[in-house]
Formats: sequence, structure tokens, C-alpha cells
Amino acid sequence: VFLGGSDTVEFPIKFTPKYAGCYRCQIVLKSSCDIRVYEIECVVNAEQADAQLEFRTPAYQTVTQEIPISNMSSQDWKFEAVLEGQCFYGPSVINVHVGETTPYPLTFKPVAEC
Repeated sequence: VFLGGSDTVEFPIKFTPKYAGCYRCQIVLKSSCDIRVYEIECVVNAEQADAQLEFRTPAYQTVTQEIPISNMSSQDWKFEAVLEGQCFYGPSVINVHVGETTPYPLTFKPVAEC
């Protein structure tokens, strides 16, 4: 398409995904003398939510909280966990398969009253 000295034209696309994930599609443009195929991939991230956990346990006793991680996307997820703070423990890597909920076991092992 050639418009007023410009060789580009806007082609706005809007979609409203229900879940985070990777969405792929093809757009096929045809004319009497040309066919063009555009492959589009959109990656949608879930909104980031703030969360707070409070652990209460008698001194020197361990407590574990299972945090559910739900994967409603179309791809398996691999998470790497970085824990900050003293006395917290959990797996450094967790895999969550498509359509599944996998618990992340966060453990608090106090070494003193705090």
C-alpha cells in the first residue's frame, strides 16, 4: 500500500486474552498480485501481585507453608526461586506443567526467638 509518500500503513490489532501465556497467529493479506503472510507472537504476563506471608511458630520449631503455583498458560513453566532473609528454605527450581497447580514448599526454621 502506498499512501501519500509513505510506504507504510497502520494495521491495528486488539485481542483480550483470558490468561497469561504465549499467543501465536498468522495474518494473511491477499491482493490480485500479492500474498503476504505475517506471523505474530504475543507474550502476555500476568499482573504482578504483592503478597505477604506471616509465619507464627513456637521458638525453634519449623513451619512449612505450601504456596500454590497455578499454570493456566499453554507452556510449561520453570521457576528459579531466590529466597532472601534468614531461616527461609525452599527448592531453588520448581516446574509447573500446563494446566496444573504445583505447591512451592516454603519453610521457616528459626534459630532464635524473633
